Amino acid sequence: MIGQVIEMREAIRQAIDEEMERDPTVFVMGEEVGEYNGAYKVTKGLLDKWGPLRIVDTPISELGFAGLAIGAAMTGLRPIIEFMSFNFSFVACDQIISNAVKMYYMSGNRFSVPIVFRGPNGAAAQVSSQHSHNVEAIYGNLPGLIIIAPSNAYDAKGLLKSAIRNNNPVLFLENELMYGDKMEIPKEEYLVPIGKARVVREGSDLTLIAHSRMVPLCATVAEEFAKQKIAVELIDLRTIKPLDITTVIASIEKTHRCVLVEEGHTFTGIAAEVGFQIVEHCFDMLDAPLVRVTQRETPMPYSKNMERETMPNEERITAAIRQVLR
Repeated sequence: MIGQVIEMREAIRQAIDEEMERDPTVFVMGEEVGEYNGAYKVTKGLLDKWGPLRIVDTPISELGFAGLAIGAAMTGLRPIIEFMSFNFSFVACDQIISNAVKMYYMSGNRFSVPIVFRGPNGAAAQVSSQHSHNVEAIYGNLPGLIIIAPSNAYDAKGLLKSAIRNNNPVLFLENELMYGDKMEIPKEEYLVPIGKARVVREGSDLTLIAHSRMVPLCATVAEEFAKQKIAVELIDLRTIKPLDITTVIASIEKTHRCVLVEEGHTFTGIAAEVGFQIVEHCFDMLDAPLVRVTQRETPMPYSKNMERETMPNEERITAAIRQVLR
């Protein structure tokens, strides 16, 4: 396949553009997605191409436009809703929690809600406590919701196309600090299946599990251990819900040791859920206790040095792996 080297923001834009071309019911709505070309330029040029009926700028009213889009999804359209930050999705919580994820069940299967909520999730660079939430564990408690968190441009494009075609509500979690990450992806159309993890690198000594921005961080750590003849197997979950526990179990059966890394907090986090499922399905395969590396249990500080200490970093991940390998 012929490749192209592009940024993650461009890969996401291509996915949206291609799906709008394929399906006239797809449209984009959100704050500054049109005239301003998107807060992070993900929707750059789409207003000029598709016009204001399909690229819709909204007031600063997440609850309002989320509700409008859910109604549109129930009646035959496929909205893509951009939250300028997933921290702002909390303003729209009632619509997401009470309507989007429950409507198919509550209507006796009469109303599907094929909607994608997308935008940056997690911490950026010094945006402090109110703009650094990781929402996957918060929303992961809700049956009926698909949660996707890609770690690279290839997966972002393929998974977003799959999400737009899905008949269920999807949270598509991006990261502000990854929009400029570049990689080569095919020019030809492709899809990445929802609910399938990716083995980033194979290894036999320990399984390292991560998603989103933690994946490239873990890849750097795994590369350093490789120089010491320690083979770390790195798994990118890609989809938080549904969780591909089968790929995780297959890795644990091979390595017998595991470290889980996530940008979110420890208590009731994604690592907590994945860790419990590992214990539930393959406890007898473990030769050492599971170890988690997560954001510390504190609101995100503004100070750059404190922010780095609060977040998972290479030193903390390295120390966790050494602890498990003892």
